[in-house]
Amino acid sequence: MNTKIQGAPLGQVSSVAQVPPPSHGFSLGNLLRRPETGSFLGLVAVFVFFAIFGGRNFASITGAASWLNVAASLGIVAIPIGLLMIAGELDISIGSMVPAGSMTTAIISGHFHEPILVGIIAALALGAIVGLINGILVLRTGVPSLIVTMGTLFAMAGLTLGISVIVTGTTSVPLAAGPVAKWLLGQFIGGIFQVTIFWWVAAAIVFGFILHYSHWGNWILAMGGDKVSARNAGIPTERMTVLLFMCSGVSATFVGMSQAILYNSAQVSAGQSYIFNSIVAVVVGGVLLTGGYGSVVGIVLGTVTFAIVNQGIYYTAFDANWASLIIGVLLLLAVLMNTRFRKLALTYTSSKGKAKP
Repeated sequence: MNTKIQGAPLGQVSSVAQVPPPSHGFSLGNLLRRPETGSFLGLVAVFVFFAIFGGRNFASITGAASWLNVAASLGIVAIPIGLLMIAGELDISIGSMVPAGSMTTAIISGHFHEPILVGIIAALALGAIVGLINGILVLRTGVPSLIVTMGTLFAMAGLTLGISVIVTGTTSVPLAAGPVAKWLLGQFIGGIFQVTIFWWVAAAIVFGFILHYSHWGNWILAMGGDKVSARNAGIPTERMTVLLFMCSGVSATFVGMSQAILYNSAQVSAGQSYIFNSIVAVVVGGVLLTGGYGSVVGIVLGTVTFAIVNQGIYYTAFDANWASLIIGVLLLLAVLMNTRFRKLALTYTSSKGKAKP
């Protein structure tokens, strides 16, 4: 019996995606085909390096908290960005959506003293609306998503700054959240671990299920392989594109909102670093820049790797000014490694196909 997706045989859809369908059981081919294989090896290498040169402080609980806290906030944004890149799109407007979510919560619940729940809902709704606009503009104009979201990036940055100055007269707004909001979104567990780590894990589980164990994941991979063929196969590419952009916007405003609650204030200048940091984490995690290939596990591993490099340099005797160089070299090596692993996977698959029956 031929399984179908929206009227198209599954065989048609799988031929669009660049990722060979996984088979049961362990084999070298299955291991090489995994997008996270290269990122896992990179994570091990980076961790061993900083464990040696960083000493006991890096390997301590406090040291782990320093890079896990960074990974959590970045990871919540990186996972939806990774899914967008797998689908062949990109969203750099997150650099403005993080402070926009933060300022929205602070202005509504801090400046106007509305219930914190109102500020949270407003921030998440803003992310969904901007994501919706991004998706519609990409679809209706045919302009590459990089250009569209670049325009949104500057537009939201100016809007956030302008509204903040007009309404509050300042670019920094204090916020005093209640105990429940603090407990859920803005506290340090054990005094060192941010509660957002659990939100990051939850996001990884949810999006991991969507990408790897649902038909939506097949659609996302197929869209990144060949969007025209995916649409011809019956996949609702336009609806999926809009939903992915909305997930990206909501995740960014969620991070901004949680940071405002955690630090009891919001700044209009925060968030620009998330643009390239999330892309680096996603690429290090094995996602191809051309789309159609990647995994949530790989994105998580890439995020942890980036966070270790970002924070680990401070535990060594090296000059912290070299951190950017290390990150740049890491990105280049990750791209080369992931490309190499993918070629090995395709070579191994081809050699198996030539085997005797």
